Formats: sequence, C-alpha cells, structure tokens
Amino acid sequence: MPPRTRPISLVVITLDGARHLGSVLESASFCQERLVVDSGSTDDTLAIARAAGARVEFQPFLGYGRQKQRAVELATHDWILSLDDDEPLDVEAATAIASLDFSDPSACWEIRRRTFVGSTEVRHGAWGKEYVLRVFNRRTAGFVPLAVHEQVGSQRPPRRLPGSIRHFSFETSSEILARSIRYARPKASIMAERGQRTNVMEIVGRGLNGFLKSYLLKRGFLDGPLGFVVALSRVIDASLPRVMLLTGEVKAEGRPPPSP
Repeated sequence: MPPRTRPISLVVITLDGARHLGSVLESASFCQERLVVDSGSTDDTLAIARAAGARVEFQPFLGYGRQKQRAVELATHDWILSLDDDEPLDVEAATAIASLDFSDPSACWEIRRRTFVGSTEVRHGAWGKEYVLRVFNRRTAGFVPLAVHEQVGSQRPPRRLPGSIRHFSFETSSEILARSIRYARPKASIMAERGQRTNVMEIVGRGLNGFLKSYLLKRGFLDGPLGFVVALSRVIDASLPRVMLLTGEVKAEGRPPPSP
C-alpha cells in the first residue's frame, strides 16, 4: 500500500458499520487523517475505528447528504476522500489517489464502484458501470444536501481514476428491494418539497423504462436472477415515491430519512 504521506482526509459516516469498516480504513492508510463520523452505533464500529487510529466524532443523523457534508466540514484537510463504511478501495485505486497532483483546488476525481451482493459482483445492468465522485477539495466542491442518493456538486467535471471501490452493501438480493422501499418515502418528500407533480401514466412509464433500461439495454439479464432483482429495484425507485406523491401519502416535511 502507498505510504501515509498525502494531505488528504478520509471521511466516513457510520451507523453499525463494523462488518467492513476495518477494511475501508486500511484501504485508505495513505491519508494523513481518517475521520469517522458516527450517528449512534451499538456494534463494534467505534472500537474498530479507534483501533485503526481513526479520529471519531459524533453527529446525530441529518440525512445522507447533510451528514456527509458535516463530515467534510469536520475534516482537518481541504482535500477529501469520501467513502461509505462498506466501500474499501482496491490497491489500484488507492495507489492512484496517493499519487494525485493536488495543486489545482478545482480538480476532482471519480472512481468506478463495483457492487457486490454477498460475494457475487453485479457486472451489468444499472450498477454495472457506475462511477462516483469521491475525491475533491472542499473549497470548490461539496455534498448536495439530499436526504438520499447524495452526490457531490463540483465546479468542474471529474476526471476518472483507475481501480475501483468495492461496494459490499447487500448480503442478499432481498436487501436490495428492501432498501428501495425504505428510500421511497424520503424521495417522495424531496419531490413534494420541490413542488413536483405526477400522474398514473408517468408512474407506469418511468417504472417500465427503469426496468427495460437496466435489464435489457444495460444487459442486466446477463447477471441472471440477480440482474432481474436489480432491474426490479429500479421499478420501485422510479414508481413508489411517485405513488406516494400522487396519493398524498407524503407531503413536504423536510425531515431526514431513517438511518441506514
């Protein structure tokens, strides 16, 4: 692994993330600071973080975008590497980040995220070629305050790094659908706050488009039953929040989503 010599802060938000946190922190050992911002873990998350030499701070959960931005604000360095507690870097990505030129504060970089369900990688469909912006300078970029599906807003388009983030968010395929259902309410609240409207035809069209795009256009069928489940989750992502909006089940509340 690269030496720990770069003036960059790894920031990780956690809640009961003991399963993979150790490997995440180890994969970013080149960072001068590794910061864990926890929202109330009851497992071994905090012990693992401290044993790895990470700095630990507490912050009640604010919603994903705001929570991650709060972690960015608490960091020591302006250069930020943001990872989830189930997202270790592979060696190629770690080496690439440790070798970056940080002379331009407006520069930012994205990395391919490879999602696994248990030990099986999702190689096609909606998650097959997914890139996420994770290295940036907080003076010129930061997290958009979205309750779910948070993203980094930047002044310039990101450059692409070699290597990958390994994403171990799901143990079973049923967890994929459960997360889509859990995220539907906060997504519907975001739509309501923005004054969005919908109708039955839009709901049907968006759901069908989400499935066909993931399963056929992006060849999710090559992943077998897992590809079907991922495509089905896209139907839920596209349709269920709009159903809640259409029926008036969810209104603009401004509340953060439940913790992961």
